[in-house]
Amino acid sequence: METFFTFLEKRVADSASLLCIGLDPHIPDLKEPNAASALDYCLTLIKQTTPYAAAFKPNAAFFEVFGAEGWTALKQVIEAIREESDRLGSRIPIVLDAKRGDIASTADAYAQSAFETLGADCITLNPYLGKDSIEPFLKNPEKGVFLLCKTSNAGSMDLQNLFVLPSGSDSPMPLYLYVAFMAQEWNVKKNIGLVVGATHPQIMGMIRNAAPDLWFLSPGVGAQGGELELALKSGLRADGQGLLLPVSRAIARAESPAKAAAELRDQIINIKRDLTRDKRR
Repeated sequence: METFFTFLEKRVADSASLLCIGLDPHIPDLKEPNAASALDYCLTLIKQTTPYAAAFKPNAAFFEVFGAEGWTALKQVIEAIREESDRLGSRIPIVLDAKRGDIASTADAYAQSAFETLGADCITLNPYLGKDSIEPFLKNPEKGVFLLCKTSNAGSMDLQNLFVLPSGSDSPMPLYLYVAFMAQEWNVKKNIGLVVGATHPQIMGMIRNAAPDLWFLSPGVGAQGGELELALKSGLRADGQGLLLPVSRAIARAESPAKAAAELRDQIINIKRDLTRDKRR
């Protein structure tokens, strides 16, 4: 059965990359504060970085700020990634960073918007409302979700580090671990992953132990202070896969985004090789 993650794994193999290019058209980075400039900004970035991208991650907020025109630009960005995929003969997954979270008909509408109207392959979700809030997004195994588990921001400690007592258990655990265990349990169609910030490598390692098979979307390398080598060491699965590293500003604001993406992709390859060699000793 084909799933979102089998598509992702094929692209990872084709690109020799774990790099997820973030498409975050911040208004200060645009030539003009409008949807057309946001579109141009993203199209330029896509053309320069496609060879090194395991995936692209457009952030819905930076398009929604421009209203209806921004929503149209977001759809055009997704279509442009599809065109690049067709040109390469290698499907590049698109992760819509929207962090949706609601129930019943509202969740159904969000799922239809992301997957059918926009054409995204995957979406980030907040699982705080429980299993029924994510079920509408899981119906098609070829569409994936990344559930917020341990996010990269400092404020994540306010709630995600709280200890909870699962029903029927007498062993408290941090909420982020409980989310990881639930995700493993809910992953019947093999289309669930976790958002695990690279800014918390020790916790990332704990979550990896709790969810040894799931893919992680791990923001925080670069601008947020996460260290690449620690993230790879803590988050990779036993097979050397399972970790998608979103990078936006460090690439988009470089003099040559193509060169920055290539260098980061190669750095990941080299660190993975060294980690594999160390394990064999």
